[in-house]
Amino acid sequence: MACYFQGVDSHIVIVGCGISGIGAAQKLIKHGFKNVRILEATQRSGGRIKTTRLGNKIVEIGANWIHGPSKENPVFRLACRYRLLDEEALSEQNQALDVGGHPPFKPNWFCSSGGKLGPDVTEPVAALFASLLQQSQQFHAEQREPVPSVGEFLKGELARHAAQWGDGPAARRLKLAVASVLLKLECSISGAHSMDCVGLGAYGLYETLPGLDCTFPRGYEGLIDAMMKELPRGIVSYSRPVRCIHWDGAFRRAGKTFPVLIECENGETFPANHVIVTVPLGYLKKHQDTLLSPALPLGKAHAIQRMGFGTNNKIFLEFDEPFWDPDCEVIYFVWDDESPVTDVVPDVQKYWMKKLFGFTVLRPTEKYGHLLCGWIAGEESEYMETLSEEEVKQSITQVIRRFTGNPVITPKRILRSQWHLDPYTCGSYSYVAVGCSASDIDSIAEPLPLKQSQSEPLQVLFAGEATSKSFFSTTHGALLAGWREADRLIAHHTTSPPSAPLNSRL
Repeated sequence: MACYFQGVDSHIVIVGCGISGIGAAQKLIKHGFKNVRILEATQRSGGRIKTTRLGNKIVEIGANWIHGPSKENPVFRLACRYRLLDEEALSEQNQALDVGGHPPFKPNWFCSSGGKLGPDVTEPVAALFASLLQQSQQFHAEQREPVPSVGEFLKGELARHAAQWGDGPAARRLKLAVASVLLKLECSISGAHSMDCVGLGAYGLYETLPGLDCTFPRGYEGLIDAMMKELPRGIVSYSRPVRCIHWDGAFRRAGKTFPVLIECENGETFPANHVIVTVPLGYLKKHQDTLLSPALPLGKAHAIQRMGFGTNNKIFLEFDEPFWDPDCEVIYFVWDDESPVTDVVPDVQKYWMKKLFGFTVLRPTEKYGHLLCGWIAGEESEYMETLSEEEVKQSITQVIRRFTGNPVITPKRILRSQWHLDPYTCGSYSYVAVGCSASDIDSIAEPLPLKQSQSEPLQVLFAGEATSKSFFSTTHGALLAGWREADRLIAHHTTSPPSAPLNSRL
């Protein structure tokens, strides 16, 4: 039976020109909507996908990898369609690998007393930690939560196992310090200040996809550029931060009445039948009292507050010569005084650099030279943003000299991200916080007005990675969320023809 599309004349405004907003716009326009506009607060497209250069090297300030590059991943499918990946990433073998969200990087472990740690110390701890992490992801399916947070569970189990180790006190303390590094790594992966902030019962909501994580050889923004080329010219209004989304009203414009009016900071207004809000959760948390009028329903506002949103920053360092092994892919820094296990520092201003778990090595060397990417999460990361680049360089240089035992080693270039200070992101990405559940993500994603309302439906819709129940914090989660809301509007404006009377069918 043929269906009728009735949305040609509907006015749709999308707030935010990240991958979620762009994906929604692509799908809507492809389906026949003629009046689609994207309002972007900044002067660029891409949102938290942001590629730049350090010298002549391409580096990612924002999103780094395609997590789970396989046919199940829509970002991977688009990257294949636009021919943005190398042969290794496209191989069937690469797509078939299932690494559970933790690629098997070859490590170098350095200790704060100077020099490297051997696999006899690090490998048993890493294996135990991986096993405990896997256990912590199973509580969601079992619908139980022995303790409130992932951090509490991991630290409790590590302490229990450590009590059974046959090592002396010094060796035991060193192994627990290794576990502290791995806990800090999880803070960066989750984007949380501490794993004590991450809810144990909801931790298993996140789903990994098969495939060994891969990068874009010419930069992640190449994907954004390719997607933007498929949109009509002039569809995006840049430098248009939104002051307020007025909804559930009757706004007259050009002889028509609209239920929604989007008011920008510069006083410009855009009438709409529907608006899709794709702003980061951090921005929504900060502005939820003023961004919408009428204000958000209390249940939705509470869900936004319960969902976690944190900061994970990068610090790029370039060297003339490497201090790591030729086959090394990740460098871990073990502070041998960090026992019992911890993922926060006692004095952020004095010891912020201790939150840096280490560096990933940008490869291949022929392309990047000797370039590292440091990772630091949480309040320590946010404090780092307030320092000058020279202050950051000096602090990290002292740490590297201490750990390597080389008193003269100095990076020749540095570049760091500052996602918490960015007024339109207010952090990096979302996580399921203590007290948060799948129903909170559903609530954040639920359109306004709520279903029981008698008002015109689907006035305000919500997309972005924080509205993805299985893939929050990822670019593919953001893209799928944008598609989901576009499909919601397409379905709303598509009707089946009325059934013909029985005698007319005879």
